[in-house]
Amino acid sequence: MKIDVKHIQKRGIAGWRYRRKIPKEMRAAAGKLEILIPLGSTEQEALRAYPKAHAQAEQQLRLWSRPKNAVQSHGSSSTPSPTEFEQFRQSRARLKALSLDPEWSGAEDAEDPEALARELIAEHIANKYPVDERGHPVGIGTEDRALIHALVLGERQQRPDPTLEDAKRLYLKERVGEDETKRMELDRVFKLVRDALGKDRRLGSLKREDAKEVRDHMLDGRKASSVDRYLNVVRAVINHAIREFDLAGVINPFMYLEAAPKDKAEPDKDKRRPFTQAEVTAITARIAYHAKSDLQHIWAILNGTGCRLAEVSGLRAADVHLDHIIPHITVEWHDDRRIKNKVSRRDVPLLGAALEAAKEAVKAAGNATMLFPAYGRPRGPASASAALGKHVRACVVDPKATTHSLRHLMKDRLRLADVIKSDQDIVLGHSSGSVGEDYGGDEVRLEVARRALEKALAEAK
Repeated sequence: MKIDVKHIQKRGIAGWRYRRKIPKEMRAAAGKLEILIPLGSTEQEALRAYPKAHAQAEQQLRLWSRPKNAVQSHGSSSTPSPTEFEQFRQSRARLKALSLDPEWSGAEDAEDPEALARELIAEHIANKYPVDERGHPVGIGTEDRALIHALVLGERQQRPDPTLEDAKRLYLKERVGEDETKRMELDRVFKLVRDALGKDRRLGSLKREDAKEVRDHMLDGRKASSVDRYLNVVRAVINHAIREFDLAGVINPFMYLEAAPKDKAEPDKDKRRPFTQAEVTAITARIAYHAKSDLQHIWAILNGTGCRLAEVSGLRAADVHLDHIIPHITVEWHDDRRIKNKVSRRDVPLLGAALEAAKEAVKAAGNATMLFPAYGRPRGPASASAALGKHVRACVVDPKATTHSLRHLMKDRLRLADVIKSDQDIVLGHSSGSVGEDYGGDEVRLEVARRALEKALAEAK
């Protein structure tokens, strides 16, 4: 009987073998020109061995067709080394890409095709590295080593416990994204965590005493309010990891941990104070004389609307509606500016000096997307705050008076004008805690805001 199967070759008295040319684009990865696998000395042996050999060859070709191992480019300082937990997850993903079962329980018999394929792939990986005097490969990259372990152990490979670093990286990927400001804050906060604990820690091993140690380290030279903000970040990162890593039974030891007891903490109302009208007049005069026109416009809009600085500095030209029956700005989320929360999305009327400043700003922006190009960028609000802060401090020495004090002043103006709380919230973008705040049309809310601002600004004159 004559065998008529692809890739089988008769070798005379040497018997039969599987011989297959490797495509040109894979030869560099394979390090050879063809696949050669002995099939036996007889025709019957060759037929029995062929399916297994063909499966092995297919697995090899799939492996060689993959992009070069990331370990080869691992020297890049911008890419952090994978953690043990990441290596475990990556190796399982690579097994799936090779059509192998990550939950493989072991060979069922001596000719188990998956067992043979795993052995062949592991040998191929090891063959890429030099060997010592005993013939053992040396210098195996971390990702290749993890894949070999996954190939050999199958379901017996134990998942490493995720650590604080794993939690941070997951949060960066799924919650922070490309927001450079938040990335920098996360790095800053977790550097303090590492400094306090001395090393990376498994999430399941963290205790309340560890959390207190982190808090106490953060309090060294920092305000309690800043530390509370940092602890909020740590809490959010760990809670996200517990949920997404399915860490049943793991408790977040940072929950309900405060930088200072509430009875000793500085009340929110004492952290900043509103400007007096005399202070606003003095600062406005100084900005008009010393600052560039864009800062003058930002200050005037802040003073006339009570908006947050980031809400104004991050406006797009398209967010200014001068032709509407009620000229206004629209505060909303976009790629160049995040807003504080859902209720912060609102339309805010422009009246008096704020309206004139918006008109001049639109004209000055020309064809630019952002209304204030110098500040409508990442870290732009911080730059605007620093620039305006210099003028504020030149006129007011009290550290509790900052640019944000304009927003506090607008709150007081609204109160003095007897504007009801729900209408104040519409102007300032505050949440009332009521489901009713989600109801009502935009036009009506804009009219309500106009009436409230007119009352507040009239009272201030």
